[in-house]
Amino acid sequence: MNILGFESSCDETGVAVVSFEGAEPPRLRGQALHSQVQMHEAYGGVVPELASRDHVRRALPLAEAALAEAGVALRDIDLVAFTRGPGLAGALLVGAGVACGLAAALCRPTLGIHHLEGHLLSPFLSADPPQFPFAALLVSGGHTQLMRVDGVGRYELLGETIDDAAGEAFDKSAKLLGLGYPGGPALARLAESGNGHAFELPRPLLHQPNLDFSFAGLKTAVMTTLKRLGTEVSPEQRADLAASTQAAIVEVLVRKSMRALRETGLRRLVVAGGVGANAMLRGELGAACARLGAKVHYPELHLCTDNGAMIALAAAMRCQAGLAVLSDEHRFSVRPRWDLAEAG
Repeated sequence: MNILGFESSCDETGVAVVSFEGAEPPRLRGQALHSQVQMHEAYGGVVPELASRDHVRRALPLAEAALAEAGVALRDIDLVAFTRGPGLAGALLVGAGVACGLAAALCRPTLGIHHLEGHLLSPFLSADPPQFPFAALLVSGGHTQLMRVDGVGRYELLGETIDDAAGEAFDKSAKLLGLGYPGGPALARLAESGNGHAFELPRPLLHQPNLDFSFAGLKTAVMTTLKRLGTEVSPEQRADLAASTQAAIVEVLVRKSMRALRETGLRRLVVAGGVGANAMLRGELGAACARLGAKVHYPELHLCTDNGAMIALAAAMRCQAGLAVLSDEHRFSVRPRWDLAEAG
């Protein structure tokens, strides 16, 4: 089966072709991705209307590029998948509309996919895929969650953020430091030349007996520290504050992830989402898992951000698990807010 997948939940337009046969692991045949970072940079963040309009321009040319790379003709597509939610409503509608329009023209079924499920399953396209069951740390955009995953569609929420997510803490702290958009990667680059122990920043909920997260207080502490330093903040101080901020976020994510492994008795951890590309987080998680006798799995770096491959893969794995509810009506709706547990 050849699946064409569309991702358009926020500021990346992604299209990919994933194929599978029987119970064989799905494989990525071809993909194309366009990031809107340069367009939104001037505004310091994503402008939803601009994002939606750009998805309109990019979706079909990217589909042609993905099909060409895969060596698959449009008529050979058996299923068209798209991100149904969560995300920006207008952006989701573009991907859903294009996907359902193509499917109608081809007389093929469609399947709406949960964006976070795509991230969650994306490590199955890596050279070292995980096995069920495992604990998962989802750190994507406005989401920071710990899940127990027993199989496709079998997700149990262990803990989540009660305010700002880890990605938002990176981005908001970067903005306070005067860094560019997107803030997370810019802060991580600046942190490379700083001392992560220079400033004592809070680790919210770190010692609470739960698996929830809270990063709003950390952002406030960064703002307070900058006010205390005054207007003449030296480059060294900015680098130290960036490094201290990153260290605080990473420590919370690592400690909570290890607690999840201990409490569930699982010995496999999957890390997915854009923050999962952070080099310090990967290093600290790898070391912590080694001490615990656990193994950690990541998506390939180019699959950490939003992409069409993860949507097509999730559709393929749902088909193989007998969980795909395919639609031939080509009507669609989107769910800007959608709990992953409801996608089971």
